[in-house]
Amino acid sequence: MSFTQTLVFQTFHTSAARYATKNPYTVLGVGKNASASDIKKAYYSLAKKYHPDTNKDTKAKDQFSDAQSAYEMLSDPKKKEAWDQFGAAAFDQGSGFDPSGSDASGPFGSTAGASGFQGFNGGFGADINFEDLFGAFTGGGRRSRGSRQPQFHDEVLVGQNVEVQTNISFMDAAKGTSKDILITPLVQCKICAGKGLKKGQSRSSCHKCGGTGTRVHFVQAGFQMASTCDTCAGQGLVIPRGGECSTCNGNGVVRERKTINVDIPGGVEDGMRLRVSGEGDAAPTGTTANQNARSTRGDLYVFIRVSPDKKFGRSGADVLYTASIPLTTAVLGGEVTIPTLNADVALKVATGTGTGDKVTLGGMGMPKLGGRRNAAGDLRVDYKVTMPKHLTANQRTLLEMLADELGDKTAKRIMNVGSVRASSTTAQAAKSSPSAPDPHKAEGFLKSAWYRLTHQREDQSTKPSVLPSDAEDKGEDEQRKKAAGSG
Repeated sequence: MSFTQTLVFQTFHTSAARYATKNPYTVLGVGKNASASDIKKAYYSLAKKYHPDTNKDTKAKDQFSDAQSAYEMLSDPKKKEAWDQFGAAAFDQGSGFDPSGSDASGPFGSTAGASGFQGFNGGFGADINFEDLFGAFTGGGRRSRGSRQPQFHDEVLVGQNVEVQTNISFMDAAKGTSKDILITPLVQCKICAGKGLKKGQSRSSCHKCGGTGTRVHFVQAGFQMASTCDTCAGQGLVIPRGGECSTCNGNGVVRERKTINVDIPGGVEDGMRLRVSGEGDAAPTGTTANQNARSTRGDLYVFIRVSPDKKFGRSGADVLYTASIPLTTAVLGGEVTIPTLNADVALKVATGTGTGDKVTLGGMGMPKLGGRRNAAGDLRVDYKVTMPKHLTANQRTLLEMLADELGDKTAKRIMNVGSVRASSTTAQAAKSSPSAPDPHKAEGFLKSAWYRLTHQREDQSTKPSVLPSDAEDKGEDEQRKKAAGSG
């Protein structure tokens, strides 16, 4: 039972009356002498009209398949020639005719491939760019690089982008600058006005693909493969030999050396890119089949490198600066002058400032790109205390005395300030008496030690006692002379 049903099923699908090949010219609505471009245009029109995605009519699917099969036949030079010479007999099943010249027969032979697998072959063999076709239904359409317009409405050719590099200083990045940049982009050829042809010449249909832009290759079992024509690069039109513009070699564009002025805004960072619209390469209009297609130039991208600065660093929009201060200023406090992006400013140093302490000056950093008007980062100051590497005897003595006053027992002592202090205290106690009080007793140890180190105070108890004694001796001698009568 199963075997009988199978036979009936095969007989039903191999009915010659059901699958009789239709006249492709009638299906597409073109004449027998129609050009390849007219055939292609008629097929696109029918495919757009009857595509199942846009036409929900029950017969639309069959009409779409018929248009596809007809276009496949007429776009293949061999099949078109076979139809023009033998008509439907060259493609109907059972006719015994093989238009491709193959000796194969049966369900996988060329006769079955021409009819039984005709709808399947259309997907492989026809000169159909499905990106063009289905994109037209969805609004996409094939477009040139960067274009957003469907091919059916408006084709726009866009040139390539150009990238260059420029170097600027740190201060130029902070305040903004203007740079002259040398580029050599592609521009439209002035001799041929971008057409790529000599005067009086015109393009002709490609003889390799018949103006379709694709070539169909036959493989085993009746399958076909379509590829872009390597002669016309898929355009369907070629420039006659010797008809190319000698200046641009048929491309429609040439290199031109030019200088462009680029404004660099303040706040740019190292590695940023600036886009200058419309300053890139022009589109090679001489290589396109549609000479009326609009074209636009690509963009210029300027890659910015910012040189490092000796004084400042950077973290985003914030500027970093390290302020070196002396040890005494760090301990006692004071005021230092630091540079900024605009002018020097005075900055107070708090008592006891140490290395690593930070101060932030708001709004004195880099301009913020994309922020509100006049917005800027901060200037972050990092303190670094400068320590002396070599000390004089006086400096070491003072520091050792300071260590004694602070109770620092870990500091190294060389000047023996402690023993000097003890001996000084003993001497002052021995000399002190109720009748002759010491006028420097209340000075304190540090002040007294400083006077001794700098020799600013001599022993006041010696000089006054010498001078009165000498005067008295001299007066006594004069009195003796007068009393003796020798004066």
